[in-house]
Amino acid sequence: MATKTKIAVVVRADLAVWQKLNVTAFLTSGVAVGCPETVGEPYEDASGVKYMPMLGLPVLVYAASAPEIKLAHERALAKDLSIAVYTEELFSTGNDEDNRAEVRAVATADLNLVGFAVHGPRNAVDKALKGLSLHP
Repeated sequence: MATKTKIAVVVRADLAVWQKLNVTAFLTSGVAVGCPETVGEPYEDASGVKYMPMLGLPVLVYAASAPEIKLAHERALAKDLSIAVYTEELFSTGNDEDNRAEVRAVATADLNLVGFAVHGPRNAVDKALKGLSLHP
């Protein structure tokens, strides 16, 4: 069954692998918390062990250059999509309070984005990310 909404993460292609994984993990957590309708039901194995729920939609991960991320972010904002952001400064902080302060200190147009996640109608997400390639 095709879903009407889509989750996508855009990560700067030139980051170290550990950074790409870190950014993707943080951004998908933003989608889960910010868009609770994306979260599925808890899991349980045949032995009765219960596991936490996960996102109920696939997460598509795209690689992009810094200028491509900036353009896609602008498009996502214009389409009023739900967005989580990760800026380069967040690599040097150690907690959520400092992370929020780093983002709050910079105007939207000046954010040094290394990645962002979006959730919204499939067509709108596709248009915002037009021209980007899936991460290899």
